[in-house]
Amino acid sequence: MKATTSFAIIGAVAPYVSAFPATIMEAAARDPTIMARNEEIIRMIEARQAGAGAATAVFEPVNTFNEKAQFVDVSHGSGHEWVAPSGNDLRGPCPGLNAMANHNFLPHDGYATIAQFVDATESVVGMGSALAIFLSAYGAAIDGSGLAWSIGGTPTAAQAGLLPGGNGISGSHNKYESDASPTRPDLYEAGNDYKTVASQFQQLINASPGSVTMESLTSFRSQRFDTQIANNPYFFNGPFTGVLVQPAAYTFIYRFMANHSAEYPAGYLSYDVIKDWFGITGDSGSYVANQGMERIPDNWYKRAIEYPYDNGYFAADLAAAALLHPKFLSVGGNTGKVNTFTAVDVANLTGGLYNSQTFLQSDNAACFAYQFSAQAKPDVLLGSITTLASAVSQIVGSLACPQLEGIDETQLKQFPGYSKSPAA
Repeated sequence: MKATTSFAIIGAVAPYVSAFPATIMEAAARDPTIMARNEEIIRMIEARQAGAGAATAVFEPVNTFNEKAQFVDVSHGSGHEWVAPSGNDLRGPCPGLNAMANHNFLPHDGYATIAQFVDATESVVGMGSALAIFLSAYGAAIDGSGLAWSIGGTPTAAQAGLLPGGNGISGSHNKYESDASPTRPDLYEAGNDYKTVASQFQQLINASPGSVTMESLTSFRSQRFDTQIANNPYFFNGPFTGVLVQPAAYTFIYRFMANHSAEYPAGYLSYDVIKDWFGITGDSGSYVANQGMERIPDNWYKRAIEYPYDNGYFAADLAAAALLHPKFLSVGGNTGKVNTFTAVDVANLTGGLYNSQTFLQSDNAACFAYQFSAQAKPDVLLGSITTLASAVSQIVGSLACPQLEGIDETQLKQFPGYSKSPAA
């Protein structure tokens, strides 16, 4: 789906924006089709298989591979051959976006509009339209100009034009970028949140015998979560960044970087393929991280056109990981010293809408995180963030989210890792 079609979806929900979030969520809660679909997904995940990759059987029920449609051509003369960044080109903490810019699927300078992000993520890796719109609109509203944003740090005036360009995702800690990244350091531990750490990539490979899978990534995420509690006195697992962004940093690796074939229609992520995506050279035991040099592998095939990775699929992956490791949904952080992780009572945080039991049920964790995202504070004071509100409205409607009246953010102020940033 192209960006023009995707933005038609936003237009369809625009009349409801002034009443966001109540109107959309109340309508969804009354929709028996949406409710039945959510219940069906949960039953199928429970019945078919267990584990971090359980959602694959639900959302990709029939093996399919179309060589021509899924091939992403980055060969010489394609217009998308790899070109290294230079000068003021912006690169940041997301390897996938860095690679897309290096191949000119996004502007090579790393500063792109919402429409450009939507089109690139849909066409290159098979992201679903609603998820693409949300992530693109959120970046623009919270870390950019409202219309565009940087995949690295603050753009130059030449890149951003007349509008202030925001701080980009390299400057979005606890708004878009989170602690416990698979290959990037924690900001308040290392002083940056965007440079690839070769030793962390090595740990990811060590946790993934044979190949990288959803199961190995989820296990590695648990390891990183515990490591950062032990190492970072300011570790913070935020309502949005911890509950939603952190799992995306892991699940997106497999869902968007795995190579597909007739033999592996649901994807296979080899060490060589993931090395290209992360700009890593060398062999295990002597990996070298080449900053900003991420690339799309040669002879690479994206996920099946019939199975875009959208919000329902992502929410199911999030829930499957949380069932294995309930700590992932523990909103809280260290209190200024290592190994002092304290979780807030989610019932107090949400005015009683969720509790520790219901938080693990259905799509509740994803609903909570998406709704919290609408409260984040932008880098640039905007008169309206209508596009973001529209995108969130569409998501909470599709997931049949219960109505969240508000979040008591005072519960989070005990955590230095939260108070050091304007939003979580």
